[in-house]
Amino acid sequence: MAAPAPGRPVLTHLLVALFGMGSWAAVNGIWVELPVVVRDLPEGWNLPSYLSVLVALGNLGLLLVTLWRRLVPGKGERVPIRVVQVLSMVGAALLASLWHHVAPVAGQLHSVAFLALAFVLALACCASNVTFLPFLSHLPPHFLRSFFLGQGLSALLPCMLALVQGVGRLECPPAPTNGTPGPPLNFPERFPASTFFWALTALLVTSAAAFQGLLLLLPSPPSVPTGGLGSGLQVEAPGAEEEVEEAWPLQEPPSQAAGTPPGPDPKAYGLLSARSACLLGLLATTNALTNGVLPAVQSFSCLPYGRLAYHLAVVLGSAANPLACFLAMGVLCRYTMAPQPLGRSLAGLGGLSLLGVLFGAYLMALAILSPCPPLVGTLAGVVLVVSTGGHDMGRGYSPGAGASHAQPAAVCPQVLSWVLCLGVFSYVKVAASSLLHGGGRPALLAAGVAIQVGSLLGAVAMFPPVSIYHVFHSRKDCVDPCGS
Repeated sequence: MAAPAPGRPVLTHLLVALFGMGSWAAVNGIWVELPVVVRDLPEGWNLPSYLSVLVALGNLGLLLVTLWRRLVPGKGERVPIRVVQVLSMVGAALLASLWHHVAPVAGQLHSVAFLALAFVLALACCASNVTFLPFLSHLPPHFLRSFFLGQGLSALLPCMLALVQGVGRLECPPAPTNGTPGPPLNFPERFPASTFFWALTALLVTSAAAFQGLLLLLPSPPSVPTGGLGSGLQVEAPGAEEEVEEAWPLQEPPSQAAGTPPGPDPKAYGLLSARSACLLGLLATTNALTNGVLPAVQSFSCLPYGRLAYHLAVVLGSAANPLACFLAMGVLCRYTMAPQPLGRSLAGLGGLSLLGVLFGAYLMALAILSPCPPLVGTLAGVVLVVSTGGHDMGRGYSPGAGASHAQPAAVCPQVLSWVLCLGVFSYVKVAASSLLHGGGRPALLAAGVAIQVGSLLGAVAMFPPVSIYHVFHSRKDCVDPCGS
Protein backbone atom coordinates (compact mmCIF):
# COMPACT_ATOMS: atom_id res chain seq x y z
CA MET A 1 0.00 0.00 0.00
CA ALA A 2 1.19 3.52 -0.73
CA ALA A 3 2.62 5.32 2.25
CA PRO A 4 0.32 7.92 3.78
CA ALA A 5 1.20 11.57 4.16
CA PRO A 6 3.79 11.93 6.94
CA GLY A 7 3.02 13.55 10.24
CA ARG A 8 5.58 16.31 9.57
CA PRO A 9 5.05 16.97 5.86
CA VAL A 10 6.61 20.45 5.77
CA LEU A 11 9.85 19.24 7.35
CA THR A 12 9.92 16.17 5.11
CA HIS A 13 9.34 18.21 1.95
CA LEU A 14 12.14 20.58 2.99
CA LEU A 15 14.58 17.73 3.65
CA VAL A 16 13.74 16.04 0.34
CA ALA A 17 14.27 19.33 -1.54
CA LEU A 18 17.64 19.92 0.15
CA PHE A 19 18.55 16.30 -0.55
CA GLY A 20 17.80 16.80 -4.26
CA MET A 21 19.78 20.05 -4.28
CA GLY A 22 23.01 18.07 -3.91
CA SER A 23 22.48 16.00 -7.05
CA TRP A 24 24.00 18.35 -9.66
CA ALA A 25 25.12 21.39 -7.64
CA ALA A 26 28.82 20.53 -8.01
CA VAL A 27 28.94 20.34 -11.81
CA ASN A 28 26.59 23.30 -12.24
CA GLY A 29 28.82 25.31 -9.91
CA ILE A 30 31.90 24.51 -12.00
CA TRP A 31 30.14 25.64 -15.19
CA VAL A 32 29.08 29.01 -13.85
CA GLU A 33 32.55 29.69 -12.40
CA LEU A 34 34.36 29.01 -15.68
CA PRO A 35 34.58 32.72 -16.67
CA VAL A 36 36.66 33.27 -13.52
CA VAL A 37 38.96 30.23 -13.55
CA VAL A 38 39.81 30.32 -17.29
CA ARG A 39 41.83 33.50 -16.76
CA ASP A 40 44.29 31.62 -14.52
CA LEU A 41 44.34 28.14 -16.08
CA PRO A 42 46.55 27.30 -19.09
CA GLU A 43 43.73 25.83 -21.21
CA GLY A 44 41.95 29.21 -21.37
CA TRP A 45 38.60 29.06 -23.14
CA ASN A 46 39.35 25.53 -24.36
CA LEU A 47 38.50 24.46 -20.81
CA PRO A 48 34.73 24.15 -21.49
CA SER A 49 35.48 21.56 -24.19
CA TYR A 50 37.56 19.53 -21.72
CA LEU A 51 34.80 19.82 -19.13
CA SER A 52 32.13 18.66 -21.59
CA VAL A 53 34.12 15.51 -22.27
CA LEU A 54 34.66 14.90 -18.54
CA VAL A 55 30.94 15.25 -17.80
CA ALA A 56 30.23 12.73 -20.59
CA LEU A 57 32.81 10.34 -19.12
CA GLY A 58 31.10 10.83 -15.76
CA ASN A 59 28.41 8.48 -17.04
CA LEU A 60 30.79 5.72 -15.98
CA GLY A 61 29.13 6.33 -12.62
CA LEU A 62 26.09 4.50 -14.02
CA LEU A 63 28.25 1.44 -14.62
CA LEU A 64 29.75 1.62 -11.14
CA VAL A 65 26.31 1.77 -9.53
CA THR A 66 25.16 -1.16 -11.70
CA LEU A 67 28.23 -3.17 -10.67
CA TRP A 68 27.50 -2.40 -7.00
CA ARG A 69 23.96 -3.72 -7.34
CA ARG A 70 25.24 -6.89 -9.02
CA LEU A 71 27.91 -7.58 -6.43
CA VAL A 72 25.91 -6.56 -3.36
CA PRO A 73 22.22 -7.18 -4.15
CA GLY A 74 19.48 -6.22 -1.73
CA LYS A 75 21.44 -3.50 0.11
CA GLY A 76 19.25 -0.60 -1.00
CA GLU A 77 20.48 2.87 -1.92
CA ARG A 78 21.85 4.14 1.39
CA VAL A 79 25.47 3.15 0.80
CA PRO A 80 25.78 4.41 -2.81
CA ILE A 81 24.02 7.66 -1.86
CA ARG A 82 26.49 8.25 0.95
CA VAL A 83 29.40 7.46 -1.37
CA VAL A 84 28.07 9.97 -3.92
CA GLN A 85 27.67 12.64 -1.25
CA VAL A 86 31.13 12.06 0.25
CA LEU A 87 32.74 12.23 -3.21
CA SER A 88 30.89 15.48 -3.92
CA MET A 89 31.83 17.13 -0.62
CA VAL A 90 35.47 16.04 -0.65
CA GLY A 91 35.85 16.86 -4.35
CA ALA A 92 34.41 20.37 -3.94
CA ALA A 93 36.56 21.04 -0.84
CA LEU A 94 39.71 19.93 -2.66
CA LEU A 95 38.70 22.03 -5.66
CA ALA A 96 38.51 25.10 -3.44
CA SER A 97 42.11 24.52 -2.35
CA LEU A 98 43.75 23.07 -5.46
CA TRP A 99 41.89 24.38 -8.55
CA HIS A 100 44.71 26.75 -9.58
CA HIS A 101 47.51 24.13 -9.42
CA VAL A 102 48.99 23.15 -12.81
CA ALA A 103 51.46 20.45 -13.88
CA PRO A 104 53.34 19.67 -17.10
CA VAL A 105 51.79 16.95 -19.28
CA ALA A 106 53.47 15.99 -22.59
CA GLY A 107 55.59 19.11 -22.40
CA GLN A 108 52.69 21.52 -21.83
CA LEU A 109 51.15 22.93 -18.67
CA HIS A 110 47.67 21.64 -17.83
CA SER A 111 45.28 22.20 -14.95
CA VAL A 112 45.56 18.59 -13.79
CA ALA A 113 44.03 19.18 -10.36
CA PHE A 114 41.01 21.07 -11.72
CA LEU A 115 40.31 18.50 -14.44
CA ALA A 116 40.81 15.47 -12.19
CA LEU A 117 38.51 16.85 -9.49
CA ALA A 118 35.95 17.90 -12.11
CA PHE A 119 35.88 14.28 -13.32
CA VAL A 120 35.33 12.99 -9.77
CA LEU A 121 32.44 15.43 -9.32
CA ALA A 122 30.99 14.43 -12.70
CA LEU A 123 31.07 10.77 -11.64
CA ALA A 124 29.18 11.63 -8.45
CA CYS A 125 26.57 13.78 -10.19
CA CYS A 126 25.87 11.23 -12.92
CA ALA A 127 25.54 8.45 -10.33
CA SER A 128 23.06 10.56 -8.33
CA ASN A 129 20.30 10.12 -10.92
CA VAL A 130 20.32 6.33 -10.49
CA THR A 131 20.67 6.35 -6.68
CA PHE A 132 18.64 9.31 -5.42
CA LEU A 133 15.54 8.63 -7.52
CA PRO A 134 15.17 4.92 -6.60
CA PHE A 135 15.44 5.87 -2.91
CA LEU A 136 12.36 8.08 -3.32
CA SER A 137 10.28 5.08 -4.34
CA HIS A 138 10.00 4.31 -0.60
CA LEU A 139 8.32 7.68 0.08
CA PRO A 140 4.82 8.86 -0.88
CA PRO A 141 4.70 10.02 -4.51
CA HIS A 142 4.14 13.72 -3.82
CA PHE A 143 7.66 13.98 -2.32
CA LEU A 144 9.04 13.34 -5.80
CA ARG A 145 8.05 16.88 -6.81
CA SER A 146 10.01 18.29 -3.87
CA PHE A 147 13.04 16.35 -5.07
CA PHE A 148 12.84 17.90 -8.53
CA LEU A 149 12.38 21.29 -6.90
CA GLY A 150 15.68 20.66 -5.13
CA GLN A 151 17.30 19.67 -8.42
CA GLY A 152 16.19 23.03 -9.80
CA LEU A 153 17.86 24.74 -6.86
CA SER A 154 21.08 22.89 -7.71
CA ALA A 155 21.24 25.07 -10.82
CA LEU A 156 19.66 28.25 -9.45
CA LEU A 157 21.74 28.67 -6.27
CA PRO A 158 25.18 28.48 -7.98
CA CYS A 159 23.92 30.98 -10.58
CA MET A 160 22.77 33.38 -7.86
CA LEU A 161 26.10 32.96 -6.08
CA ALA A 162 27.95 33.76 -9.30
CA LEU A 163 25.84 36.89 -9.78
CA VAL A 164 26.70 38.03 -6.25
CA GLN A 165 30.34 37.34 -7.07
CA GLY A 166 30.05 39.58 -10.15
CA VAL A 167 31.04 37.06 -12.82
CA GLY A 168 31.44 38.41 -16.35
CA ARG A 169 31.16 42.13 -15.64
CA LEU A 170 32.79 44.28 -18.30
CA GLU A 171 32.60 47.71 -19.84
CA CYS A 172 33.26 48.70 -23.43
CA PRO A 173 35.47 51.79 -23.75
CA PRO A 174 34.31 54.65 -26.00
CA ALA A 175 35.11 54.05 -29.66
CA PRO A 176 38.07 56.19 -30.82
CA THR A 177 37.93 58.48 -33.82
CA ASN A 178 39.53 55.89 -36.12
CA GLY A 179 36.64 53.52 -35.38
CA THR A 180 38.79 50.72 -33.92
CA PRO A 181 37.43 49.81 -30.46
CA GLY A 182 39.80 49.14 -27.61
CA PRO A 183 39.82 45.98 -25.49
CA PRO A 184 36.92 45.51 -23.05
CA LEU A 185 37.49 46.49 -19.44
CA ASN A 186 36.81 43.54 -17.10
CA PHE A 187 35.78 44.35 -13.54
CA PRO A 188 37.31 42.19 -10.76
CA GLU A 189 35.04 39.76 -8.92
CA ARG A 190 33.88 40.55 -5.40
CA PHE A 191 35.45 37.35 -4.07
CA PRO A 192 37.81 34.75 -5.59
CA ALA A 193 37.01 31.36 -7.09
CA SER A 194 38.24 29.56 -3.96
CA THR A 195 35.55 31.27 -1.88
CA PHE A 196 32.93 30.28 -4.47
CA PHE A 197 33.97 26.62 -4.29
CA TRP A 198 33.92 26.69 -0.47
CA ALA A 199 30.35 28.05 -0.62
CA LEU A 200 29.53 25.24 -3.06
CA THR A 201 30.97 22.75 -0.57
CA ALA A 202 28.66 24.20 2.11
CA LEU A 203 25.64 23.55 -0.15
CA LEU A 204 26.73 19.93 -0.59
CA VAL A 205 27.24 19.49 3.15
CA THR A 206 23.73 20.86 3.71
CA SER A 207 22.36 18.33 1.22
CA ALA A 208 24.15 15.44 2.94
CA ALA A 209 22.86 16.58 6.33
CA ALA A 210 19.33 16.73 4.91
CA PHE A 211 19.65 13.10 3.80
CA GLN A 212 20.69 12.05 7.28
CA GLY A 213 17.77 13.99 8.72
CA LEU A 214 15.46 12.28 6.26
CA LEU A 215 16.70 8.88 7.41
CA LEU A 216 15.84 9.80 10.99
CA LEU A 217 12.20 10.18 9.92
CA LEU A 218 12.18 6.64 8.57
CA PRO A 219 11.13 4.02 11.12
CA SER A 220 13.45 1.42 9.60
CA PRO A 221 15.86 1.02 6.65
CA PRO A 222 14.10 1.63 3.32
CA SER A 223 15.01 -1.83 2.04
CA VAL A 224 13.02 -3.51 4.84
CA PRO A 225 9.21 -3.59 4.75
CA THR A 226 7.55 -2.20 7.82
CA GLY A 227 4.13 -1.27 9.00
CA GLY A 228 5.26 1.02 11.82
CA LEU A 229 4.38 4.65 11.42
CA GLY A 230 7.19 6.02 13.62
CA SER A 231 7.08 9.76 13.03
CA GLY A 232 4.10 9.33 10.74
CA LEU A 233 5.91 8.21 7.59
CA GLN A 234 5.34 4.62 6.50
CA VAL A 235 8.03 2.92 4.41
CA GLU A 236 7.32 0.50 1.59
CA ALA A 237 9.32 -2.48 0.51
CA PRO A 238 11.10 -1.94 -2.82
CA GLY A 239 8.93 -3.06 -5.70
CA ALA A 240 5.85 -3.43 -3.52
CA GLU A 241 2.64 -3.03 -5.47
CA GLU A 242 0.62 0.01 -4.55
CA GLU A 243 -3.05 -0.70 -3.87
CA VAL A 244 -4.20 2.87 -3.57
CA GLU A 245 -3.22 5.95 -5.56
CA GLU A 246 -2.72 9.27 -3.80
CA ALA A 247 -5.04 12.15 -4.63
CA TRP A 248 -2.26 14.56 -5.58
CA PRO A 249 -1.49 16.35 -8.83
CA LEU A 250 0.28 14.57 -11.68
CA GLN A 251 -1.13 11.23 -10.58
CA GLU A 252 -3.89 9.22 -12.23
CA PRO A 253 -7.30 10.57 -11.13
CA PRO A 254 -9.39 8.68 -8.59
CA SER A 255 -12.57 6.89 -9.50
CA GLN A 256 -15.36 9.39 -9.21
CA ALA A 257 -18.03 6.74 -9.16
CA ALA A 258 -16.79 5.03 -6.02
CA GLY A 259 -15.20 8.13 -4.52
CA THR A 260 -12.02 6.20 -3.66
CA PRO A 261 -8.89 5.59 -5.70
CA PRO A 262 -8.99 2.29 -7.58
CA GLY A 263 -6.13 -0.15 -7.60
CA PRO A 264 -3.75 0.52 -10.48
CA ASP A 265 -3.55 -1.81 -13.42
CA PRO A 266 -0.29 -3.74 -12.95
CA LYS A 267 0.20 -3.92 -16.72
CA ALA A 268 0.16 -0.12 -16.93
CA TYR A 269 3.15 0.14 -14.57
CA GLY A 270 5.27 -2.54 -16.26
CA LEU A 271 8.51 -1.24 -17.72
CA LEU A 272 7.66 -2.98 -21.00
CA SER A 273 4.22 -1.42 -21.26
CA ALA A 274 3.53 1.19 -23.93
CA ARG A 275 2.66 3.73 -21.22
CA SER A 276 5.99 3.37 -19.42
CA ALA A 277 7.94 3.33 -22.68
CA CYS A 278 6.33 6.63 -23.73
CA LEU A 279 7.08 8.24 -20.37
CA LEU A 280 10.70 7.06 -20.42
CA GLY A 281 11.01 8.30 -24.00
CA LEU A 282 9.72 11.72 -22.95
CA LEU A 283 12.24 11.84 -20.10
CA ALA A 284 15.13 10.89 -22.38
CA THR A 285 14.12 13.38 -25.09
CA THR A 286 13.49 16.36 -22.81
CA ASN A 287 16.77 15.81 -20.95
CA ALA A 288 18.68 15.40 -24.23
CA LEU A 289 17.44 18.86 -25.21
CA THR A 290 17.78 20.66 -21.86
CA ASN A 291 21.05 19.04 -20.73
CA GLY A 292 22.82 18.45 -24.05
CA VAL A 293 21.55 20.16 -27.19
CA LEU A 294 20.43 23.59 -26.00
CA PRO A 295 23.26 24.22 -23.49
CA ALA A 296 25.77 23.74 -26.29
CA VAL A 297 24.31 26.69 -28.20
CA GLN A 298 23.19 28.94 -25.34
CA SER A 299 26.10 31.35 -25.63
CA PHE A 300 25.66 31.60 -29.41
CA SER A 301 21.94 32.37 -29.11
CA CYS A 302 22.22 34.85 -26.22
CA LEU A 303 25.52 36.72 -26.40
CA PRO A 304 24.80 38.59 -29.67
CA TYR A 305 22.12 40.44 -27.66
CA GLY A 306 24.63 41.37 -24.95
CA ARG A 307 25.84 39.95 -21.66
CA LEU A 308 22.76 41.28 -19.91
CA ALA A 309 20.59 39.02 -22.07
CA TYR A 310 22.91 36.08 -21.40
CA HIS A 311 22.87 36.50 -17.63
CA LEU A 312 19.09 37.01 -17.61
CA ALA A 313 18.63 33.81 -19.62
CA VAL A 314 20.85 31.84 -17.23
CA VAL A 315 19.33 33.14 -13.99
CA LEU A 316 15.66 33.34 -15.02
CA GLY A 317 15.95 30.00 -16.80
CA SER A 318 17.33 28.47 -13.61
CA ALA A 319 14.39 29.95 -11.68
CA ALA A 320 11.95 28.42 -14.19
CA ASN A 321 12.86 24.90 -13.07
CA PRO A 322 11.79 25.20 -9.40
CA LEU A 323 8.80 27.32 -10.44
CA ALA A 324 7.64 24.48 -12.69
CA CYS A 325 7.95 22.12 -9.71
CA PHE A 326 5.85 24.50 -7.59
CA LEU A 327 3.27 24.49 -10.38
CA ALA A 328 3.25 20.70 -10.37
CA MET A 329 2.83 20.55 -6.57
CA GLY A 330 0.35 23.34 -5.99
CA VAL A 331 -1.60 24.86 -8.85
CA LEU A 332 -2.69 21.55 -10.38
CA CYS A 333 -4.19 20.29 -7.10
CA ARG A 334 -7.51 21.81 -8.14
CA TYR A 335 -7.61 19.50 -11.14
CA THR A 336 -7.08 16.22 -9.29
CA MET A 337 -10.73 15.22 -9.62
CA ALA A 338 -10.88 15.87 -13.36
CA PRO A 339 -11.06 12.78 -15.56
CA GLN A 340 -7.97 13.65 -17.63
CA PRO A 341 -6.37 16.97 -16.56
CA LEU A 342 -4.05 18.63 -19.04
CA GLY A 343 -0.45 17.65 -18.32
CA ARG A 344 -1.31 14.37 -16.57
CA SER A 345 -2.25 12.35 -19.64
CA LEU A 346 0.29 11.15 -22.18
CA ALA A 347 -1.36 13.29 -24.84
CA GLY A 348 -1.08 16.37 -22.64
CA LEU A 349 2.59 15.72 -21.88
CA GLY A 350 3.26 15.10 -25.54
CA GLY A 351 1.64 18.41 -26.45
CA LEU A 352 3.69 20.27 -23.85
CA SER A 353 6.86 18.59 -25.12
CA LEU A 354 6.05 19.70 -28.66
CA LEU A 355 5.62 23.26 -27.40
CA GLY A 356 9.03 23.08 -25.74
CA VAL A 357 10.56 21.72 -28.96
CA LEU A 358 9.18 24.73 -30.85
CA PHE A 359 10.87 27.11 -28.40
CA GLY A 360 14.07 25.08 -28.69
CA ALA A 361 13.94 25.28 -32.51
CA TYR A 362 13.68 29.06 -32.26
CA LEU A 363 16.76 29.19 -30.02
CA MET A 364 18.67 26.86 -32.36
CA ALA A 365 17.83 29.16 -35.28
CA LEU A 366 19.21 32.13 -33.34
CA ALA A 367 22.42 30.21 -32.64
CA ILE A 368 22.84 29.27 -36.32
CA LEU A 369 22.36 32.92 -37.36
CA SER A 370 24.88 34.15 -34.75
CA PRO A 371 26.61 36.62 -34.58
CA CYS A 372 23.84 38.54 -36.38
CA PRO A 373 20.47 36.98 -35.47
CA PRO A 374 17.21 38.90 -35.98
CA LEU A 375 16.31 41.83 -33.71
CA VAL A 376 19.88 42.40 -32.51
CA GLY A 377 20.03 45.79 -30.84
CA THR A 378 16.31 45.84 -30.03
CA LEU A 379 14.40 45.22 -26.81
CA ALA A 380 12.16 42.64 -28.53
CA GLY A 381 15.16 40.52 -29.48
CA VAL A 382 16.36 40.09 -25.93
CA VAL A 383 12.93 39.28 -24.49
CA LEU A 384 12.36 36.46 -26.99
CA VAL A 385 15.69 34.78 -26.31
CA VAL A 386 15.41 34.64 -22.54
CA SER A 387 11.91 33.19 -22.62
CA THR A 388 12.81 29.93 -24.41
CA GLY A 389 15.38 28.25 -22.23
CA GLY A 390 17.49 28.16 -19.12
CA HIS A 391 20.27 26.62 -17.13
CA ASP A 392 19.94 22.90 -16.08
CA MET A 393 22.00 20.00 -14.76
CA GLY A 394 25.49 19.87 -16.20
CA ARG A 395 25.00 22.38 -18.96
CA GLY A 396 27.68 24.54 -20.56
CA TYR A 397 28.51 28.10 -19.66
CA SER A 398 30.99 29.72 -22.02
CA PRO A 399 30.69 33.47 -22.31
CA GLY A 400 34.27 33.50 -23.48
CA ALA A 401 32.82 32.50 -26.84
CA GLY A 402 32.30 36.18 -27.28
CA ALA A 403 29.70 38.74 -26.35
CA SER A 404 28.91 42.28 -27.14
CA HIS A 405 28.47 44.87 -24.44
CA ALA A 406 25.05 44.64 -22.82
CA GLN A 407 22.43 46.50 -24.83
CA PRO A 408 19.42 47.35 -22.67
CA ALA A 409 17.39 47.85 -25.84
CA ALA A 410 17.87 44.22 -26.78
CA VAL A 411 17.14 42.15 -23.68
CA CYS A 412 13.60 40.46 -23.89
CA PRO A 413 12.01 37.80 -26.51
CA GLN A 414 15.35 36.04 -26.36
CA VAL A 415 15.23 35.76 -22.56
CA LEU A 416 11.56 34.82 -22.55
CA SER A 417 12.18 31.94 -24.94
CA TRP A 418 14.83 30.32 -22.73
CA VAL A 419 12.60 30.63 -19.65
CA LEU A 420 9.52 29.12 -21.31
CA CYS A 421 11.50 26.30 -22.90
CA LEU A 422 13.09 25.16 -19.65
CA GLY A 423 9.89 25.70 -17.66
CA VAL A 424 7.85 23.52 -20.02
CA PHE A 425 10.43 20.74 -20.12
CA SER A 426 10.86 20.85 -16.33
CA TYR A 427 7.14 20.34 -15.85
CA VAL A 428 7.14 17.42 -18.32
CA LYS A 429 10.04 15.81 -16.43
CA VAL A 430 8.30 16.12 -13.06
CA ALA A 431 4.97 14.90 -14.44
CA ALA A 432 6.47 11.89 -16.24
CA SER A 433 8.53 10.87 -13.21
CA SER A 434 5.49 11.18 -10.93
CA LEU A 435 3.43 8.96 -13.23
CA LEU A 436 6.25 6.40 -13.22
CA HIS A 437 6.30 6.36 -9.40
CA GLY A 438 3.50 3.79 -9.38
CA GLY A 439 5.95 1.25 -10.76
CA GLY A 440 8.07 1.50 -7.60
CA ARG A 441 11.85 1.36 -7.41
CA PRO A 442 12.46 -0.34 -10.83
CA ALA A 443 10.46 2.35 -12.60
CA LEU A 444 12.29 5.22 -10.88
CA LEU A 445 15.62 3.52 -11.56
CA ALA A 446 14.67 3.33 -15.23
CA ALA A 447 13.69 7.01 -15.07
CA GLY A 448 17.14 7.92 -13.73
CA VAL A 449 18.82 5.91 -16.48
CA ALA A 450 16.62 7.56 -19.14
CA ILE A 451 17.51 11.02 -17.82
CA GLN A 452 21.22 10.28 -17.86
CA VAL A 453 21.28 8.48 -21.22
CA GLY A 454 19.26 11.26 -22.84
CA SER A 455 21.63 13.89 -21.47
CA LEU A 456 24.64 11.94 -22.75
CA LEU A 457 23.19 11.46 -26.24
CA GLY A 458 22.32 15.15 -26.49
CA ALA A 459 25.84 16.21 -25.50
CA VAL A 460 27.50 13.72 -27.85
CA ALA A 461 25.27 14.79 -30.75
CA MET A 462 26.23 18.46 -30.34
CA PHE A 463 29.97 17.98 -29.90
CA PRO A 464 30.87 17.60 -33.64
CA PRO A 465 28.92 20.63 -34.94
CA VAL A 466 30.09 22.89 -32.10
CA SER A 467 33.69 21.81 -31.47
CA ILE A 468 34.80 20.11 -34.71
CA TYR A 469 32.91 21.61 -37.64
CA HIS A 470 32.30 25.03 -36.01
CA VAL A 471 28.81 25.41 -37.42
CA PHE A 472 28.10 28.17 -34.89
CA HIS A 473 29.99 31.45 -34.81
CA SER A 474 30.50 33.66 -31.78
CA ARG A 475 30.54 37.41 -31.34
CA LYS A 476 33.45 39.22 -29.71
CA ASP A 477 33.13 41.62 -26.82
CA CYS A 478 32.65 45.27 -27.72
CA VAL A 479 32.63 44.50 -31.47
CA ASP A 480 29.60 45.02 -33.70
CA PRO A 481 30.01 42.84 -36.83
CA CYS A 482 26.43 43.54 -37.92
CA GLY A 483 26.76 47.29 -38.27
CA SER A 484 23.71 47.87 -36.06
